[in-house]
Amino acid sequence: MWYFNLKTWVLRDFLKTRRSGASFIGRARSCPWPVNIDNAETKLIKGTRNFGDQISVDCHPGFKMARGRVKALSHCQGDRKWSVTASCYAIHDPVKSCDAPPSLENGYVSNKASSFSVGTSVHYQCNLGFALEGHAVTECMENTSWSHPSPTCREIFCPPPPEVNGAYLVAVQKSEYTVFEEINYLCDKTLDMDGTHSVTCEPNGNWSVFPICRVRCNIPAQRSRVIYNGKKLWATEITIPVHHLETVTFFCKNETCSYPATSWCFDGTLSLPQCYEGNIFTLLEVKILRRLLRTHSNVCYGENRFL
Repeated sequence: MWYFNLKTWVLRDFLKTRRSGASFIGRARSCPWPVNIDNAETKLIKGTRNFGDQISVDCHPGFKMARGRVKALSHCQGDRKWSVTASCYAIHDPVKSCDAPPSLENGYVSNKASSFSVGTSVHYQCNLGFALEGHAVTECMENTSWSHPSPTCREIFCPPPPEVNGAYLVAVQKSEYTVFEEINYLCDKTLDMDGTHSVTCEPNGNWSVFPICRVRCNIPAQRSRVIYNGKKLWATEITIPVHHLETVTFFCKNETCSYPATSWCFDGTLSLPQCYEGNIFTLLEVKILRRLLRTHSNVCYGENRFL
């Protein structure tokens, strides 16, 4: 009876082993340990590695087995081999990317790429004549959204231009002026314009440089001999004021001769040269000197061109 039961047990175990695909080897046989599986961690379930014992196989983060599994159980077979020894392979997820950044009215995105992967930054810029309000830079985040909302481009205007002393404005009076719009100033007839008459609204919302209306000059020594516009004249012969930045040459003298000294007219001021002394004549002296200077003049070397 005992012999029959032992035989039955051996036959039943043999059939069970055949169905599982394992070899018919005694229970005392063991499988190798440790088991090295690429990119995975293995662990004995019961702490033993005998026939029928199991180990767990867990793929490292970012890796998986065939058919997408990340973990499996492997049992020790009768042929002293573990049933699962497949390696874990790297998971290649599709690259995360954001949709194209929102378009910017009256502006543009500097990055012209067709795709925007995580970590990509784009820069917003406004067209000329517009100012950017909001974040100029936004980044594609891990959740495939942009870090900042799209900014806006505000149109730039210049305020009404100021008054210029001695000038009047030639332009339509408005509360605001668009970029590159021009206005014009004209000085009074008795004044000279220093600068350009045209003023432009610039992209920064400021006006370009305004002109200045300069005062003309009177010659302070009316009874003196001068050179003006290349001619040697008596000051009384100059009937109109000297224009701004024009020159008048006076005559100074030393012990032996006379020599020229030039002064500039600047905004109504025409100063006599420091060396100018004794050349202011009375009306009678002017008449006499006019006759004398027609025939001869004692001037320093190099000044005969003015005679």
